[in-house]
Amino acid sequence: MTINDTAVLRVAGRPVGRYVTRPELPVRLSPRPYLHPVTTLSGTAVTELSPADHAHHLGVGVAVPDVEGFNFWGGRTYVRDQGPTELDNHGSQRHVAFQLRDPDGFVEELRWVSAAGELLRERRTVAATELTDQAWALDLTFSLTNVTKEPLSIGSPATNGRPGAAYGGFFWRARKEDAPPDVFTAGTEGETEAHGKRADWLALAGSGWTLVFAGATEQTRRDPWFVRTGEYPGVGSSLAHEERLPIPPGETVVRRVVTVVADGRLGRDAAAALVRKAVSP
Repeated sequence: MTINDTAVLRVAGRPVGRYVTRPELPVRLSPRPYLHPVTTLSGTAVTELSPADHAHHLGVGVAVPDVEGFNFWGGRTYVRDQGPTELDNHGSQRHVAFQLRDPDGFVEELRWVSAAGELLRERRTVAATELTDQAWALDLTFSLTNVTKEPLSIGSPATNGRPGAAYGGFFWRARKEDAPPDVFTAGTEGETEAHGKRADWLALAGSGWTLVFAGATEQTRRDPWFVRTGEYPGVGSSLAHEERLPIPPGETVVRRVVTVVADGRLGRDAAAALVRKAVSP
């Protein structure tokens, strides 16, 4: 499964995702492991890596713009009353080891390291499962433990004064096409209606593909979705939507997002049915 520092995820014998554990990236991009390319079963790529509009968007992964003032998202930092600012505050996520490694998934240990030392220890579990002959599911769980002796908190540009920018946590940078993808939930449609709202699942439908994101635990479903389609196509969770998320010493924050990766453009009923199949116990 691993070639050098790359793990290849397979579903029904087909490669559907490439996981890079030790990317060689500039410090200002907050180097971290990522999945790219991720593809549908027919081979259509549904991720982008370091696109021109946001060089720090790295396929699929976990990224947080503010861990006690350190940037694990990449790019500029939003400073209250000042706006996006270039700061020398970037951290990195460092692969320690795989505890488990199979063709359809892995369990990985990571260290979140800043100039102040290691702040968080992460256990990341990734699994790929076939749903139908045209759809599969990427199941990603991350557990962040405060390994310092002091309280830590996770913030976002929103908690630092920028309304509507509560990104941070799971993030999927989708492929950019000539037309923006459609976005919908079980009861809403469009970026304005979906962004910043809670929903059991949320779908992004492009020219010949659909991604359906679902919070797979009660706590994960409490996090509103961060949604972009017009500026660029991307979907993520919001760990710090209205206020900072505290992590006391030794405590752990856990989130699990399951993403259906399908060929074709799914409607609401088909999206909901595949989510039920993907998230069922």
